[in-house]
Amino acid sequence: MKPPGTYKLTHRRRSECGSSWDTISAGMGRCQRIVESLRWQIIQGGPEQSLRIRQIFSSPREIYRVEIREPLVGYCRTTLLDGDALEDLLQSDRVRDRILAGYAD
Repeated sequence: MKPPGTYKLTHRRRSECGSSWDTISAGMGRCQRIVESLRWQIIQGGPEQSLRIRQIFSSPREIYRVEIREPLVGYCRTTLLDGDALEDLLQSDRVRDRILAGYAD
């Protein structure tokens, strides 16, 4: 009998060459999907949405905490991003406008 919580994952696709570059490129795609999801959520948010960005680490690497709160539905999303990912998020004028509008209130 198998201990609980152990499952055989038969549908996992393994890299044929097994290089570390495949792992890095897969991670970059995941990071881009997270940034796109944050961008979409910030742009689609209503006037009751609150958005906070804080720097939580400066060394050895800059890490930022992005908090999105939707009080009407009781929703809170917290995401940690590095400096490059935050720059990608802030490339959109609409995202920057939402952030600046939140600090002007």
